[in-house]
This record gives sequence, structure tokens and C-alpha cells, in this order.
Amino acid sequence: MRKINVEKIKSAVARLAIEANFVLRADVVRAIRKVYAAEKNQKAKGVLKILLANAAIAKSEKIAICQDTGMAVVFIEIGQGVSLTGGGLSAAVNNGIREGYKKGCLRKSVVADPFLRTNTKDNAPAVIHEVIVPGDKIKITVMPKGFGSENKTVIKMFNPTQGAEDVASFIVEAVRKAGADACPPYIVGVGIGGTVDKACLLSKEALMRPVDKRNVKRHVAKLETALLKKINALKIGPMGFGGGATCLGVNIETYPTHIAGLPVCVSISCHATRSATAIL
Repeated sequence: MRKINVEKIKSAVARLAIEANFVLRADVVRAIRKVYAAEKNQKAKGVLKILLANAAIAKSEKIAICQDTGMAVVFIEIGQGVSLTGGGLSAAVNNGIREGYKKGCLRKSVVADPFLRTNTKDNAPAVIHEVIVPGDKIKITVMPKGFGSENKTVIKMFNPTQGAEDVASFIVEAVRKAGADACPPYIVGVGIGGTVDKACLLSKEALMRPVDKRNVKRHVAKLETALLKKINALKIGPMGFGGGATCLGVNIETYPTHIAGLPVCVSISCHATRSATAIL
């Protein structure tokens, strides 16, 4: 049994919170560069150039990519051969968020109660998802989720008799309704299957997958590719200026579900789709 002190988890979370907010993921940068090279609309091309410059400045100057530094969503895979020492896991994660957001001078956007709306002033607590896996390591991913895009999340319980065409229309319509409000070009994460809560979790997990990596299931990968074309045909474009780059990628994750249902959740993420990962 490998022992890991939760202080290491706290330190890792603090570092990842800063890294995710300062350094735009390499796959996202590559995707923006790709659509920039192909874009014919000059206004849209100008916006994409600004987004690339913004990412470069944020990385070099060690400042936030976006003023909305999000609510921290933390995914933790804990090896079953690990024994945690020195305190509780949730407390360590939340203390890491507090430390990272303070050290990084990141905006604190979390309120303690959804009705009373009093700011916690430290961006804690995070939303924590834990899973036990084989092995003796811990994998931590911090995803700061901005709420300009989070507010465009949609969920629908389809009838099991409905199929891929109905689901695809729902996903495209979700992006059309979001319009330019959530800062395109978007990355669209889709969760299909399980229960309603599982579908929502899958849609978040989908956002962590590199945008240039397709689902391993051939029929799902085909749907991802088709949806990207359909969404870009909306011509919303970067920040709503038109052009062909409304979406950088559509990532779909699926899970077994009940014979009577077909849950679908769409998580829209802005051009500043952020996450950072460490393995202890």
C-alpha cells in the first residue's frame, strides 16, 4: 500500500488551478491556429488572431486567459493501492483551490448559497468527482468552468425510440440558441446514456478530451465529425462575427442506459476551454 499525504494533493490542486487559468491547452491552441489558417471572413480571422495573442500573453505574463476564472471542477482518480494520510481528501482539494486562486490572483466567483449569494471570497468549494481505479497513483485534473458557457448547458430525456438524427438536431439547436453569448469558437461536450446525472458528468468529461481526438467507437466518431460540420454551418463564427469557425470540436462520451430512456446532456465550453492534469 502506497501512502500519500493529502498535503501533496493540496499543493497539486493549487498548482493546477493556476496552470489551467494561465496556459491554454495545447490542443485548443492548435485547433484555433487551424481554423485561423482556413478562415476567409476577415473579421472572424481578426478575432481568432486576437484569441491566439491573448493566449500567448496570458502564458508569458502569467495572468488569467479570461476574467472569468470559473468554478473549479476537480476530477480525481485514486488508485486502490493508495492510502491517504494527513487529513481528508475534500478538505485538501478545497484548500488547494483556495491557495491557488489566492496565489494566482484569480477572480473569486463562488457564492456560498445559491439564493443568499454571499461570495466565499476564496473560490471554494470546488465541485469534486472521485473514482477508484486500479494502481497506486492519483490522477488530478482541475477544470475551471466559466459560467458564460456553463449557463448554456442543456439536458433532454429522449424517448428510446429516438435515434442519432434526433439527438444531433438537439445538439445543433443548443449551439444555435447559445449564439455568440458564450464566446465562440466553442468546444461542445456531449454526454449520452446512463441517468441524467451521469449524462451531465459525461458531458464534462468530454470537454477534457483533446479536440483532435475522436471517440474510439466508430459510429460515435462519425457523429462527432458530422456535428462539427453542421454546427460550423450555422456561421455564428468567432465571437459572433460570422465565418466558418463556430466550433473547434465536438466530443461525445457514451454510457449504457436503461431500456426506457436516452439521456443527453450538452455542455458548451468557450474558446478558453481550460484544464490541467497531474499524476502523483
